Parts: sequence; structure tokens; C-alpha cells
Amino acid sequence: MYPKPLVGVPADRRIIDPHPFHMVGEKYLDALIKGSEVLPLITPVMPGDVDIDALLQPLDGVFLTGSYSNVEPHHYNGSPSEDGTLHDPHRDAIALPLAKRALETGVPLLAVCRGFQELNVALGGTLHQKVHEVAGYHNHLENKDDPLDQQYGPSHPVNLADGGLLRELAGSDTVMVNSLHSQGVAKLAPGVSVEAVADDGLIEAFQVDNGPGFALAVQWHPEWRAMDNDFSRAIFKAFGDACRMRASRRQV
Repeated sequence: MYPKPLVGVPADRRIIDPHPFHMVGEKYLDALIKGSEVLPLITPVMPGDVDIDALLQPLDGVFLTGSYSNVEPHHYNGSPSEDGTLHDPHRDAIALPLAKRALETGVPLLAVCRGFQELNVALGGTLHQKVHEVAGYHNHLENKDDPLDQQYGPSHPVNLADGGLLRELAGSDTVMVNSLHSQGVAKLAPGVSVEAVADDGLIEAFQVDNGPGFALAVQWHPEWRAMDNDFSRAIFKAFGDACRMRASRRQV
């Protein structure tokens, strides 16, 4: 029996009184362990000290998490951020090239929320910094005064693309998702296919075309209580299956 696949999870870098820490939310690790049946490894985000190819070499998958921080707009030629916007340039400097290299080498990739935005930017797309201020789009922000179960509860429907992976996993053409975010896709990157669209027209999921490995990005949070939701569990299982396939090939 082969050991469980290893999945790299780039950390957030946060300053905590006053030291820098590299951290990942437990809900993401829990979903990977239980839903994908893989072993997640938190990887440091230290530009200049982490070699991307060396980081990828032992991995059977890469998972890009959500975060309260936003991708810095200079990565997609966006206008300067407003004062007070939380950024994580260390994560940007690792996650963006790591995502591209994973796609090039066929390492399975699953990206959620900030990770969805990172992957779009890494492939040449752009973002709205505040979707709720763009005419025609709903407010996709959570109310942080609400209990967590309410914040991460189903917030709006998405339509799943005919013939897409998510349509197959869901077994239906529409699902309710817990999508909460300020940034959103402005221009979709080339070379990807839309997998899900919100009821206001905002792109909420895509899959990379013609890549050598599994590569899916969703704007919502399937990791939240993943094992209690059939659709979320199917997403993490599909990712885990892709990681196991890669791991089995590497064992030959």
C-alpha cells in the first residue's frame, strides 16, 4: 500500500506581536485530510529562500487556500489598492509562480477563494478589487458579525457549465455555494474554461484547458464542513484521486 499523497499548501504570512508566522487555517487541512485523503504539508512563503522546483519535486498536489488578504494589484496591472487593504506579498511571490509551475509539470492543483484569484492572475487574468462596488454585481461580502456557520452558509446559487467537471460532480446544473469575497474576476485568464457562474454573471469557477494534470479553481469555500456537503466532498475526492494517480506513477 502506497503512502498518502503529499500536498503542498502555501502559507499565509502574518505578523503576530511582533513576529512573522507562516500559517494555514485548520479547516483547509481538515478538508484535505478527510475529503481528499492526502497528507497536507504547510509550505513556507519566503521569496529568495524557497526554490519552486525543489518545493514541487516531492509533492503530489498543490492546494491554494482562501485568505483575508488580497493579491497585490501590480501583479495584474490594476490600480493601487486603497489604504487599509490587507496584502500578503510573500504569499504572492510564492503562490503565483508555484501555481504556474504546477500546471506546467502536471502536479494536480485545487484553488479556492484567494487561490482562485491567484490562479486567474498567474495565468494572465485580472481582478476587480471590490466586486460590490462594480455596477451589476451583488455584494459578495460576508457579515463578520454573524456566527461562522452563518457567514459560511450557502449565500447564492451558481450555474454549472454543461459538460463541465463540476456539473458531473454535482449531478445537477445549479448548486448553492458559500461564496464570500471582495475581489472577483474582471478578465478571465486565457486558456481556461468557465465551470460556474453566479446569478449576477460573476465567474465563480474555472478549469485549466489542455493541462497535463487536474487543475480546478472555485471562488467559494468547499472546505467549510466539507464532509457534511456532498458537492464539497466530491470536489475534494476528485482532487485526492488526481493526487493518488500522480503518486502511483511516481512509485513505478
